[in-house]
Amino acid sequence: MPTPFLFAGTVCALLSVAFGAFGAHGLKHLVTPEMLEVFKTGVTYQMWHALALILVALLQQLTPSNALLTWAGRLFFAGIIVFSGSLYLLVLLEQKWLGIITPLGGLAFLAGWTCLCVFARKTLPPLDLKHF
Repeated sequence: MPTPFLFAGTVCALLSVAFGAFGAHGLKHLVTPEMLEVFKTGVTYQMWHALALILVALLQQLTPSNALLTWAGRLFFAGIIVFSGSLYLLVLLEQKWLGIITPLGGLAFLAGWTCLCVFARKTLPPLDLKHF
């Protein structure tokens, strides 16, 4: 079953590498070290959640049409746009008010991980703690 999350995840990962290089080389002398750290935070969260999108796409191959997976992917993608995007704009435009919307992206990430947790709990057999 085709899924948009594989494409979205790979594009977000590609852009994360590009933004990371831009931050390391292009912004190093233009912004304060604190703002460079803010930019790096955006890049880091974007990459991790790009990988989460790819995971969702792979899981959808095993369980197509699962609403929890679809919502997880949507929320991860929205989180990348809102969380990482607001941090990039905050640094590049020097508009501190953009930091107000960043937590909304964080909430989207948390909601996406919650969907993935519920999916895992409903889909996978119970853990046998004797193997740990």
